[in-house]
Amino acid sequence: MSASQAMSASASALPLEQSLVAALASSWRKLEQQAGLPIPTEASLKAADRALLDYIRGETARLNRNNVTRTMAYLAMYERRPELHWAMLAHMVSRNGGWNMTDLQGEWLPRLLSERKRDDIFLFLERANALIFGDAYPQLLLYEHSVRFRRPLFHLLPMLRVSGFMQPVWEQFWTTRNSTVLTVALIVNEQHYIERRLVQHPYYRKRVIDTLFFGVQSLLQLNAILLPYAHGQKPQELRLAGLIIERFSSIHERIEIGKRLYALLFAVPRIGDGAAAFARSVRHTGSRADFAPHLFERLREHPAQVPYKERLLGGQLKPGAERPYSPALADAWPDQAVEPAEPGDWFTMAVDVVPYFERLPLPNTFEMTNEYGFLLDKLELAAAASFRPEEEVEEAFSEPELPIQDHAIDMRP
Repeated sequence: MSASQAMSASASALPLEQSLVAALASSWRKLEQQAGLPIPTEASLKAADRALLDYIRGETARLNRNNVTRTMAYLAMYERRPELHWAMLAHMVSRNGGWNMTDLQGEWLPRLLSERKRDDIFLFLERANALIFGDAYPQLLLYEHSVRFRRPLFHLLPMLRVSGFMQPVWEQFWTTRNSTVLTVALIVNEQHYIERRLVQHPYYRKRVIDTLFFGVQSLLQLNAILLPYAHGQKPQELRLAGLIIERFSSIHERIEIGKRLYALLFAVPRIGDGAAAFARSVRHTGSRADFAPHLFERLREHPAQVPYKERLLGGQLKPGAERPYSPALADAWPDQAVEPAEPGDWFTMAVDVVPYFERLPLPNTFEMTNEYGFLLDKLELAAAASFRPEEEVEEAFSEPELPIQDHAIDMRP
């Protein structure tokens, strides 16, 4: 907490200007009255606009191949257009998505979860990653081409099946270049975009979100979103900031976590500068060895240890112990075909979204270096205690009678 407060002392306020929010709220209320109106067809567009749409769709599909291609595409976009703060936030969050994917094939979770359960969770994480990229990246490309052609092209957003919520936001950004309002709007948009398509989807609700594993993950605080702001080959060189998302099923919590992560990256200089340096110097592979090479290894040198003996103490490797296995994404999972997103516009009423634009607070505590070590100790302890066949482990993690304590994050600044 003291480290967090020391870094917060140098934080700068992000300009979430309420006059701009009020103008957007007026535009969103007008959208409410236009619900059900037909979307313009591409037949009425100029040939150049149709060609641009084809290019954007093709480029998005090319880069939507897997978590690594998406994650690096976000960073490349931010490097080209640094006013697009959301691209940097998406890059860091997408790195975490890749680490969560490879954890499923790493040292510990295969000892706790059956192959079927791990497949379900991977497909859930992959679908979330792909859906958000498929909706957001075309918007970023359209803005980039608007800059290139020196004229706004946001009338093409409906043809890219982007929610009507975003068109007035981009039009306002074109004139104000207020990155803060745009970033909060993109956070709100993307979390609403996946709400019915993924979080409330009956398959994923039954097979992933409502299973006990999600509750255990929350209790162990393994759903940490980490922002490495210092890294190196030695333990003392690693520094991590971040937050814990306790209830992924809560859209309110996902949006508020996104806003606070954004504030960390762009209002706290040490976190923002350090995370950007990490992103630029360490190419994303999906392995946790990307940020902690002293703790994890990408290649397994010896067969998996049975029974497992603990190798960590206080988040540090015991003398002489092998580093736990954390594979690269390419070694953990094959590429998945990206199914088209379900049609429809999530936006209905301005009153549902305006409150998210009232404030952009910093969390009280966000330095997580030591806490992350304790999280690893908890997970390793669970793996060491597990000696049952996969089927019994699967049954244990699906037993509905076991109590789960539900912790919600403190939304106060």
